Amino acid sequence: MLTMPFIFSNEVCDKLAVVGFNANMISYLTTQLHMPLTKAANTLTNFGGTASLTPVLGAFIADAFAGRFWTITVASIIYVIGMTLLTTSASLPQLRPPPCNLGRATDQPCQEANAWQLAVLYAALLLGAIGSGGIRPCVVAFGADQFDEADPKQRTRTWKYFNWYYFVMGGSMLVALTVLVYIQDNIGWGWGLGIPTILMFLSVVALVSGHPLYRMLDPAGSPFTRLVQVSVAAFKKRKVENVSDPDLLYRNNELDAPISVGGKLVHTKYMK
Repeated sequence: MLTMPFIFSNEVCDKLAVVGFNANMISYLTTQLHMPLTKAANTLTNFGGTASLTPVLGAFIADAFAGRFWTITVASIIYVIGMTLLTTSASLPQLRPPPCNLGRATDQPCQEANAWQLAVLYAALLLGAIGSGGIRPCVVAFGADQFDEADPKQRTRTWKYFNWYYFVMGGSMLVALTVLVYIQDNIGWGWGLGIPTILMFLSVVALVSGHPLYRMLDPAGSPFTRLVQVSVAAFKKRKVENVSDPDLLYRNNELDAPISVGGKLVHTKYMK
């Protein structure tokens, strides 16, 4: 349980940054970058779709190569870079179009963001999506890794961890949708984006500082490899008659250990 504050801090800051910005992103694109509503909605859709796909890549890298800790750490650094770039874009006048000339009779009262300003925005959003893809699928699993399921005492603590995890996640989302959105609308986007950026940087420091306390598990290998192996084996043996005694089936405890809680996959006659 000593490792939980380090892990929770990363998840809290991720939710503050993602939810706080996504909830008000359409307002930022239309009022600050003067995007047409259709273009802003399309940008928001593309960013949301990319952020939904990157966790698949992040989970694959964590399971097959890097492990969860290093995936979260590198992804968090990438996320901080993206948030820093986004905060800079919202703070510097050079990276935003000039204010609208609503009081003047001009052909173009609002100047839309130019290609350079949009490139900075898209780069920041892409880095944020990549970083979030490495954090989301790994944080909750990395927290569960800190408990040994073979120990009955730690097994009960796992449930406490999940309860606290979702409580903290819900609380951070509530703060993002109220406090951060209020700051963005009434104080300024520089502060509204700068606060979660600073918190995200501090969460990376907290995550890395807890490294000596963590229970590290080696990468279990790519799940896609095992899926293909099972599919090929099932196809090759499709005509083999099923044995009456499950004890006659081939078992390999070493292969089963990384992919099952008890270290052994239980045989069943039913497909689950």
